[in-house]
Amino acid sequence: MNLRNQLRLDLPSAGSTRHYRGMGTDGAVSDGALASRRAATKPSKPAKPAKPTKPSVNLDSVSKHIIEALQRDGRKSYASIASEVGLSEAAVRQRVQRLLEAEVMQIVAVTDPLQVGFQRQAMIGIRVAGDMTAVADTLSDMPEVSYVVTTAGSFDVLAEVVCEDDDHLLHLLSTQIRVLPGVTATETFVYLKLNKQLYNWGTR
Repeated sequence: MNLRNQLRLDLPSAGSTRHYRGMGTDGAVSDGALASRRAATKPSKPAKPAKPTKPSVNLDSVSKHIIEALQRDGRKSYASIASEVGLSEAAVRQRVQRLLEAEVMQIVAVTDPLQVGFQRQAMIGIRVAGDMTAVADTLSDMPEVSYVVTTAGSFDVLAEVVCEDDDHLLHLLSTQIRVLPGVTATETFVYLKLNKQLYNWGTR
């Protein structure tokens, strides 16, 4: 038996009620089969990457001592800290890395904005109707905003901003902050002088 005859034997004869999966008695592809084929060929949406979880950190007395040492001097060497806490330099380095990854602390250069070219710094009190978290999250993504807190009191959110000049501040207020959904009112407190800015409150 050649291949052509074998194929003929596999096909339904005229008037036959035999049908195959996905085909009706008339040889037409059924709706169910079409849906299955479409589902099989339709590209699936890529799964959203899971948010990285922060590593847990045991804040024992040694870790707290390390934090306090770096609060006093962020440039303090690991070797110097190691001699204070009784660990090896490598162990101190590992502890600091875990503290940074867990966002317990961060090591940055803190400046006086007025001394580095930003002539206008202000705290903006914001009243919100509705979800305060959405407004706070949007403010946090703005590069000019350095500090955001949700509060209980006459304002719902406080945002500290650092701007180059008054025009920059006005543009920020008019086109980015006051137009946010839910914002009903703002009040701006312009800084005249930075009297104190410290971060060495230690640990408890």
